[in-house]
Amino acid sequence: MSSTVVSSVYVVCSDAAGIAGNIFAFVLFLSPIPTFRRIIRNESTEMFSGMPYIYALLNCLICLWYGMPIVSPGIILVATVNSIGAIFQLIYISVFVVYAENPMKLKMLGLLISVFATFASIVFASMRFLDSPSRQHFVGYLSVASLISINW
Repeated sequence: MSSTVVSSVYVVCSDAAGIAGNIFAFVLFLSPIPTFRRIIRNESTEMFSGMPYIYALLNCLICLWYGMPIVSPGIILVATVNSIGAIFQLIYISVFVVYAENPMKLKMLGLLISVFATFASIVFASMRFLDSPSRQHFVGYLSVASLISINW
């Protein structure tokens, strides 16, 4: 009887933590809006860098892949929040590219292509060469490394 209660409390707490994490992440994804309002208003990227948005996109894609049922069953909230994050980053990058000077546009588009190539390589390698538990560990470690390095 008590193990059932503990199990149900664990599930409720786990779901609540996942939902709270998604809410905090969503607010974090909204935080660059004032910067992009300024870019649009001034029709210039000024001295802003697009690199944080490129890196955040790669991070969201890796974490999205980690949250997919084929990699990690049962943590779909990770996939949903990171899919939303990837969409936000793509919007930010698009706005940045529209208002950037030509050399910066080319650099950003090249970096965007390299992000998608890197992500495609991760998906391909994890699906082609790893069984399910190894895939989860591999993508999980990449996800952790990406999340830690984004804060340096």
